[in-house]
Amino acid sequence: MISFSNINKQYGRQLVFVDASFQLNPSEKVGLVGPNGAGKTTLFRMIVGDETPDDGDLTVPRKVTIGYFRQDVEEMKGRSVLDEAIAGSGRVGDLHHELEELQHAMEDPARADEMDRILDRFGEVQEQYEHLGGYTLEAQAREVLHGLGFPDYQIDGDVGALSGGWKMRVALARVLLGRPDVLLMDEPTNHLDLESIIWLEQFLKTYEGALLMTSHDREFMNRIVTKIAEIDGGEIITYSGNYDFYERERAIRETNQQAAFARQQAMLAKEQRFIDRFRTHAAKAAQVQSRIKALDKIEKIELPKKRQVVKFEFRVPPRSGDQVAVLEDIDKSYGDRVIYQGFNLTIRRGERWAVMGKNGAGKTTLLKMIAGATPPDRGTIRLGASLAMGYFAQQSLDVLDSDLTISEQLQKDFPQDSIGSLRTLAGAFQFSGDDVDKRIRSLSGGEKSRLAMARMLYNPPNFLVLDEPTNHLDLATKEMLIDALKDFEGTMIFVSHDRTFLRGLGSRVLELGGESGTDRSPLIYPGSYVEYVQKLGHEAPGIYH
Repeated sequence: MISFSNINKQYGRQLVFVDASFQLNPSEKVGLVGPNGAGKTTLFRMIVGDETPDDGDLTVPRKVTIGYFRQDVEEMKGRSVLDEAIAGSGRVGDLHHELEELQHAMEDPARADEMDRILDRFGEVQEQYEHLGGYTLEAQAREVLHGLGFPDYQIDGDVGALSGGWKMRVALARVLLGRPDVLLMDEPTNHLDLESIIWLEQFLKTYEGALLMTSHDREFMNRIVTKIAEIDGGEIITYSGNYDFYERERAIRETNQQAAFARQQAMLAKEQRFIDRFRTHAAKAAQVQSRIKALDKIEKIELPKKRQVVKFEFRVPPRSGDQVAVLEDIDKSYGDRVIYQGFNLTIRRGERWAVMGKNGAGKTTLLKMIAGATPPDRGTIRLGASLAMGYFAQQSLDVLDSDLTISEQLQKDFPQDSIGSLRTLAGAFQFSGDDVDKRIRSLSGGEKSRLAMARMLYNPPNFLVLDEPTNHLDLATKEMLIDALKDFEGTMIFVSHDRTFLRGLGSRVLELGGESGTDRSPLIYPGSYVEYVQKLGHEAPGIYH
């Protein structure tokens, strides 16, 4: 369907693709992987025509429709969420809005002299719209928006009133509604909660078109893709299987390549010794020249590139009291909306609470109340003795000094520590080499999140309150963080939509909204997240099998 043949692409001195080839076939579901800056976004942009290769052939059949979900969302205002979702959904969305405009024109007395032309056009558009299934479009749009977490009042409300994260969901709905032949998706789960991720998973599994996507969510990738395309050193290498299969196969390839490299190096050294030994012997001159020519023709095997994942080990936090936080008879409302009523919870030392619940159930509100950022309307929250709390939320980014570089910020925070230790800390959170000299004002949201997390965990408090700590983390950093937190000797309460994180760390589960997902009584599950899923048969509130 879409093919790249011997593509070359360069930005200044940076070689992105070197004679790279790749093919996306109809109905194929492919995960696109590679380190930051490898060229994943460039590949997407070439497919949609925003960029062109410097050399080589890119073939995209003319009749193939392409939907592209990207992280930068354009301005949205002046429409309802429903209309905005329909508007960008391809040809049928265009016809939907043209029909609306023509209906307004037919009701306008000032345009009576144009009525014949308007009626003719209305008939043409209506026929095309019906042929493309347009009259089921609104129902489909509502279904998709519900799946992505929108309640009815939001669907019919002003899209301009939404936050950036919710506008990303509208942009995602538009792409899904268009049902293109090819879906290009750049990190589609970034702004979704667990319920919406599971809904999207089901949608994509049954999607009939081709899919090419990037994702930092291992579980999501494993459940959807049947092929991995890795961009590495300018090449595109494909693996038939999911992400776990790719990791195993990549490790085997690396081991084989290292062994082949060692054998070749031993052979080259042996040949070089012969050449050096007999270079001046006239009787051996012909053999020496023959071996020199033979060595020049040998294609040299290169050592596989090592992915730098810096292991981060926590310092041991000070010991807290046995009771870390006690919440008694907590009430919390926003206007008429009751979030908590008579809520009680005791968090004990060493527990790791995974807080779950459908959107709006009060997950972030709970963490804010525990952290002291939001007071309850009624009730008491008592924090235990000898407690040092670390609270991570998106607001944590506000404490960074935008005028400093990453290196300067860490040196300011930890003046007693060596530059080497601080560089190791930065490296663990994927700031390597010259990255540490970047000004904080120029960092992306994801980079700021990583820096805020690194600062908090370097001298860890004994009570971590984490709201979506894995947002914007790539797979390598996320897995480093999970491994480090497994050895953490303090207490945690966290909200996360990442199932690898939940499975690796959740030793207790608090499900808000109750087992039915509709009532307000929270469910406290005394076992791990893994046991919770096995016992209750669902991975998130309201999702049942």
